[in-house]
Amino acid sequence: MILLDTSVIIELFRKKNKDQTLFYAISKQEIQLGISAISHYEISVGNRELHSEFWGQIQKTITVIPFDESCSNAAANIYSDLRKKSKMIDLADLLIGATAVAHNIPIATLNTKHFQRIVGLKLY
Repeated sequence: MILLDTSVIIELFRKKNKDQTLFYAISKQEIQLGISAISHYEISVGNRELHSEFWGQIQKTITVIPFDESCSNAAANIYSDLRKKSKMIDLADLLIGATAVAHNIPIATLNTKHFQRIVGLKLY
């Protein structure tokens, strides 16, 4: 499984040529795709009606990984580590990264600058 960061889905919405997106490149590899519950929330609240049907179709092919106690523990550790290093990232990115770390899933993102700061996170 590959965990898709919100940025990968946003790129899919925005690009006219869907076959030139990271989502398309990954989906061609027949790897199971997932998103964190945090990304699901971000996309759902930011989704314009224009993309509602498209988002509905995408959701049928993606597993939503819940933010559970193991994710919460990972997030607390990541927060502490980033704070000590003065390298904080957005809370949503921290929680999405924690989901990937807790479930030992590599993450695909267009925001490598933030996610590479998380120790133990595998970037796709």
